Parts: sequence; C-alpha cells; structure tokens
Amino acid sequence: MVTVRTENLTIRLGEFHLQRINLHVQAGEHFVLLGPTGAGKTVLIECIAGMHHPQSGNVFLDDEDVTTKRLEERGIGYVPQDYALFPNMTVENNIAFGLRIRKASAEEVAQRVKELTDLLHIDSLLQRYPLTLSGGEKQRVALARALAVRPRLLLLDEPLAAVDESTRDRLCGELKEIQRHTGVTVIHVSHNFEETLAVADSVGILHNGHLLHTGKPEDVFYRPQSRFVAEFTRAENIFAIDTVEPHPDARTAVVLADEERLQLSVDTANGELPPSPTCAVIRPERVRLKMSSPESEIAPSNNCFVARVREVTNKGALLRVETATDDGTRWVALVPVSLSADLLLQRGQSVEIGIDSSDIHLL
Repeated sequence: MVTVRTENLTIRLGEFHLQRINLHVQAGEHFVLLGPTGAGKTVLIECIAGMHHPQSGNVFLDDEDVTTKRLEERGIGYVPQDYALFPNMTVENNIAFGLRIRKASAEEVAQRVKELTDLLHIDSLLQRYPLTLSGGEKQRVALARALAVRPRLLLLDEPLAAVDESTRDRLCGELKEIQRHTGVTVIHVSHNFEETLAVADSVGILHNGHLLHTGKPEDVFYRPQSRFVAEFTRAENIFAIDTVEPHPDARTAVVLADEERLQLSVDTANGELPPSPTCAVIRPERVRLKMSSPESEIAPSNNCFVARVREVTNKGALLRVETATDDGTRWVALVPVSLSADLLLQRGQSVEIGIDSSDIHLL
C-alpha cells in the first residue's frame, strides 16, 4: 500500500485544464473521485498513472516524486473503463500478461493466477476469451490482471459503469473484500452515489478541473463546502438565506430563508456559524414526514411545517416525496417504502414535515 499525493498539479489538454490539484490519499484507503462528465476525473488518474505529463506540479507515491517516471516504473495497476482486455488471449493469459512481461517464473505465474481467480471467483473462466464474457466477468478479469503484479496503487476508471444494478451491488462487496485481502490503495472514478457510499473510505468532488471538496463520505454529503457540491450530491433542499440571528445561548441560531418564507432553528453547538452563510442545506433523507390532521398547528420555530404532497416517485427501497407548503416553500423527502403505507402518501395529501436542528447545514 502507498500514500498518494499531488501538489499543485496542473494539466492542459487542448481546451481542458486541471487546475492546481492538491490531493492526498492515505495508504490502504479506498478513495472515490466523483464529478460530472467532463470534470477531469479520468485525466487526473491518468496523470497519476504517468499517462499524461503535467505542465506544473508533482505526483508523489509515499515520499517519492514519480512525476517524470513511466507507468511501469510506478508500481501501479490500472483498469480503464473499457477494461482493455486482449481479445486474442484467454482469460488465463490476460491475467498472466504482466507477470510474463516481468519475466516471472512459470510456477510463480501459475500460483498468482490461481490465487486471483480464486479470490475473484473466475477460475471457471480461464480458457475463455473476452468476447464471450459478460460485463461483470470482464470486470473481474481486468481486476485480476491489474492485481497480478502486486501493485502499490490500483486505479479504477468507472469500473462498474457497464454492469447492471444487481451485479454492481455484488461487485461493490467484492471490491471491498479485495482491498481487505490485498491492502492496496485504491483510487476509483465513479458517477454513481450508491456505489460510492458502498465502497469509499474518502471521497473527492471534481468539477471543471477543480477539486472542490475531499473528506469522509459523511462530511462531503452532509457538510458540503459549496452549493455545487450540495446540488451535485442531491441535497435537494437548498434555501437561500436572508438573515441569521444567533441565539444568546450560542447553541442555536434562527435563520430566515427562501425570501423570508422559511424560519429554521439551527444547531450551532458543535461549531461556529460560517461568517456570511448564503444557503441552508437539508438532505432529503433527513426530512421526516408524518400524517397531518386538519387541527394541526405547527410552530415554524420548531422546524415543523405543514405541506401537501405534490409528487411521489418510487426509487426502489425509497420513495422520493416532493411537497410544498401553502406559501410555496418546496421540500423533498426520501422515505423508506416500508413506511409509505402508514403515511398514505398520495398527491394532495397533507403531511407534517419535521427537521432536526442538527441536520441543517449552513454554507
């Protein structure tokens, strides 16, 4: 395993620029790089691999500056998005390719191939060719080939993009098992949030060539540092702040937002308020819903509101419920399907919305 560090890494490819990227991935960590299409995710990992030379800045593996070293000198395993398996070679020969290039003995090659095919449950595929494999099988073979040479660092470019959802769930578990077994440091490009949360120890958000936020998944998703990160990670409930009034006890603050239609009580006990907050962010899974009775009288200062359901969308295990209050404030909640029968969720239904003050993030 190896620590990965980039310092002020700048890359220009035609009209596209990666701008002064400072990234730090701990040894043995599974780091997921998220961002929209065209953000520069693939360019960044290809630069770490040695496939692009930066205009300025450096790449370090542990304390070794590898900026000018070739891919084969860096001790890196790389799985591109299309897997790049050799179509004229069997699975066995694909996995063994890197070992044979390095002049490993026949005994060492056979032992390593067996170890990896057992780990990845592909021993029955050894004599097949890539064109006969499913997407999930190709992904496992590409992983085995990348791991065969015992890399210090494994780079994965959207490794699960070409598989169906059930296969993706299974492969996420296998990726974690592989990392536990090998201890290899992983940098993994993805655009899938469920995949990210299933495998990531840390996350980075890349946008327009800039690394906007890195941290633990709970920090990036629940305490975003910019409006773009909040929107990109589907916070959905984002309200422009009009005024902030700190409470004398310094543990709470009252926020007026959404053109002063919305009053929120915010918990500040665990940290100071931002100097000039512009947005209040509440993730939809933190919005509580319950049935509302006609007699309900809700005090807005308690972060409780009456709203009507505008739309209900089935998201599998969750329902996405879009609501609006009488004054027009829009709320989105994610509700487990198991609770939907009790709530009788349907368009026009009156519901009570509840928010914990600690679930409101100001930025």
